[in-house]
This record gives sequence, C-alpha cells and structure tokens, in this order.
Amino acid sequence: MTPENKNHQKKNQNKKQPSEEENVFEAIAKDRFLRRQLGRRSHQMFFTMYFPHYIQHPMAEFHKDIFRITEDLSNNLACIVAFRGSGKSTLITFSYSLWAILGVQQKKFVLIICQTQAQARQHMANLKHELENNVLLKSDMGPFKEENGVGDWAISSLVFDNTGARIMIASIDQSIRGIRHREHRPDLIILDDIEDGNLVRTLESRNKIAEWFYREVIPLGDIGTRIILCGNLLHEDSLMMRLKKKVDDKEIKGIYKWFPLLDENGTCLWPGKFNTPEKIKELRQGVISETAWQQEYLLRIVSDASRVIFPEWIHYYDGNIKPIMAEKSKFPKMYAAVDLAISEKETADCTAIIQALVSGYGKNIKIYILPNPVNKRMAFPETIEHLKATISTLGSGGKLFVETVGFQEAYLQQLLKDGCSKVEGVKALTDKRSRLALTASLIQEGKILFPQKGCKELLAQILNFGLERHDDLADAFSILIQKIMEIEEKNQGFYVWMEFIEENGGMLI
Repeated sequence: MTPENKNHQKKNQNKKQPSEEENVFEAIAKDRFLRRQLGRRSHQMFFTMYFPHYIQHPMAEFHKDIFRITEDLSNNLACIVAFRGSGKSTLITFSYSLWAILGVQQKKFVLIICQTQAQARQHMANLKHELENNVLLKSDMGPFKEENGVGDWAISSLVFDNTGARIMIASIDQSIRGIRHREHRPDLIILDDIEDGNLVRTLESRNKIAEWFYREVIPLGDIGTRIILCGNLLHEDSLMMRLKKKVDDKEIKGIYKWFPLLDENGTCLWPGKFNTPEKIKELRQGVISETAWQQEYLLRIVSDASRVIFPEWIHYYDGNIKPIMAEKSKFPKMYAAVDLAISEKETADCTAIIQALVSGYGKNIKIYILPNPVNKRMAFPETIEHLKATISTLGSGGKLFVETVGFQEAYLQQLLKDGCSKVEGVKALTDKRSRLALTASLIQEGKILFPQKGCKELLAQILNFGLERHDDLADAFSILIQKIMEIEEKNQGFYVWMEFIEENGGMLI
C-alpha cells in the first residue's frame, strides 16, 4: 500500500461515524412511506419530522409528557399549565391540531378557541403558512386548501381534501353554539390562553367564563370529544383551577398537569434551553415584574394587589433591647405568638415563634420585633419545649398567643395542663392577608420596628406575601400584632389617665 493510500485510509478511520439515531433519521428522511407511517402513529415523530425549524433547543422531558397527553385518548379532558415560552401553544394548538387530523386519531372537526380574534388570526396564519409552504408536509400528508368562513365567522377555516376534516378557530366573544362541519360536531376542542388578568379579577367575571365553558363549550362536542386547555395560572379561582379541583375530587374524569420553569427544588425543567444558572438569571432579569416572574414562569398564583407591605415602610432598630427594657416609665412588656405547623414533611410550613417588646403606650407606643425568631419543623414534644422556653422569657405581664385551629388546640391544652398560665388561645376570624394588612399602618408609621439583623426571612415573607412559598413567620407576626393592639385597646382608659398626668407635670408613684 502506498503512503497516499495509507493516509487516505487513516483519514477515513478518523471520520466521526454516524450514530444509530442519525442512521435512523437518515433512513426516515429518504423513505416517504416510513415517514408517513411513523408520523401518523406518533405525535412526537410528526412534530420532529415536519417542523424541525420550530425546535431551536433540545426538547425537555415535559415536552414528551405533553406529546404523551395528546396521544392518550383515555382522557377526554386535559388541563395543561406551563411557563411562558415553554412551547405549549406550539405543541398543542399548532402541532396537535394538525396531527389529530392527519395522524391515527383521524379527527374530523378541530375547533380552536382563543381569547381574542387577533390571537385567533395569528394561530390561523401559522397553520396556513405551514400547509402552504412546508414542502415535506404537503408531499406526505396533502393536499390542503383554504375555505373561507361564512355568516358570523370573521375568521377562515381550513379544510383537508384528503380527509374531509376541518380546523376552525374562534375567539371567546364569537357565537359557537351548535356549530358543525357537515355532519360532524367538534371532536377536538383546544382552548388556548382564554383567560387573562382582567377576566379573573372579579368573581363575576370568573363565574361568567366558567358558565360559558360549561354551557357553550362542553355541549359542542359529542361522545368521545376531547377538550384540552392550555394556559397559565392567573387566580386560585380561575377556570383552570376550578377544573383542577373537580379532577382532584373525582367529580369529572380528566388530567391536570403543570410545568413550572423551576421545580420545588430549583431544578430547571428545560435544561436544553437554560443549561446554566446564568441563563436563568438572565431571563429573570429580563422580567421586570416580580409578580410576572412568580406567576408566569414559576406558576405560583399571586393574588390581586399582591403586595400588602412595601419595603420603604420598614423601620429598623439596632436589635439591642436592654436599654428599652430599662425604661420602666414606659412599661416595657414582652409578648410572643406562634404559628403552629402539624406536619414535619419537607414541603410543609414550619412552626414559627415570634417575640416582641412593647414600650410606651397610646400614640407613643413602639413594638420592637426581636431578632432570630424560631422557624423550624418540629414534632409535638419539641414544639412544647420551645414554647415553654419562650414563655419563661416573657416576664411580668407577658403572654404567648397560640392560634387554636383544629389540632392546634392540643398544644394550648398541653401547655395549660403543664401549668403555663401565660398562654392564650387565638381564633382566626379573618384570612391571613387581611390580618397582615391590619399591621400596615403601624409599620408605615414606624410604630413597629424590626432588628437590622436576624429578621431576613420574616421580612421576606411580609414584603412578598403571596409570592413566598411559606408564610408561617408572616402569620405569627400578624397574630402577635393583632393581640398586642387588642390589649392596647382594652388599656386605653389607663393610658388616657397616664397621658393626663404627664401633661400636667404629675409624677408616677
């Protein structure tokens, strides 16, 4: 063998050999029959083969979950919630609407419902573009033609010559009652982001869209009609959440899946697109609103006007309470409150114990939150010991306030049984948000002061109430302030008398 032949052979040996997967895709690319068979049987293969230009990053496991949901005909109702930019509309509204007709499911009338006519027109434009310009799709699955809508329909529909099927797109403000395609009722209904912040803002509007879904959308179908909703989490009482509750309570048969960008452990669900923490950070910095980040990417429901307390309202002290305790003329008193957590699971809230020193009275009252509140998961005996230790620090006139809801009553009874007299049960008369809101004016006026160090987690829960995963410290804080102010109210007559003495130069005896 000549040196030239040896070099040529060596170069061929050094060439990267195609993988088995690459060989399979090459075979599929060359074989029209195989391509059609695979594309018709698998939605994922259909999307991968005919719309590779939509795949800009390696697909994630949750994308495969969405494909599996669309392929599984055992669930006629599916609710899919996924973060903004996840590709849910591409996979469901765009790709599945086509595959449901061209694939093994052989749907005859696909109805897509969007919130606005502008969105409906955009979805239709995307479908038409592919059907008109995707050479491989036209060659394997065509021909296709456009047919204009009639009557009240301002949006066109698409008819498939080879199957006689139709895709029609509507907005929620269009009349869809009794709509048919020839002899066919809709056998696949896709609802894409039909709710927004305004539609879920009031109970009246939430009831209205739920009634529209139950009375207008569901009756459109027939036996075997599939209804798939995809969207975001906007409100705890939204249509999506109402359906989730019905599925969870087994009132209806269906499936509910949600895919946040980051799971509870902070793991990214789409590592192919966000493969480093820096990319997540870059995305986060591009989302100006904390509410938008929490709601649209982490899928945490944020209530209307979510922020109750604002950062600029917070007043601080140095954390040293000894000089304050020494001012006996201001009647310093120590109080504490506990928000009890029964479960010790990692995902459960913690038991939170917060203490405060009250100094002064009436209009001159100051409430100093003590640093380093207790915030941990504990079993019953350990919790009781912590509460006893807290009670021992309260001094004369102090009290520990324990919320008594359900099993929490057992903690109060155990403390009383053990001879702890400085303890009082508290019944929750309002929701957590309302209780926290009652502290707002006191915080803003500087009557409540927080230590400069040792209260980071408490402040995070107060300032981001509705966004934080846990609210145990915030709730203990609200209980504590509520009870302190109730005591102040009862002592109002005494404080008026004390202020009169002070203003007239009197002395305390």
